Amino acid sequence: MKKDIHPEYIPCHVTCACGNEFDIYTNRESMRIELCDKCHPFYTGNEKQISAGGRVDKFKKKYRS
Repeated sequence: MKKDIHPEYIPCHVTCACGNEFDIYTNRESMRIELCDKCHPFYTGNEKQISAGGRVDKFKKKYRS
């Protein structure tokens, strides 16, 4: 790696909109985020499965005998 071109990594305090707080290392002192692993629907199990169906499914449903 070349010297003197990379940013210095410092501890960063991250605050989520849900109230969860944690620390990481990055080039910023603090961050505010909207979603984290404690409130994201994929990780909490509140994810909704949407089955829109394609053209073939719509055709089969419309002309079902």
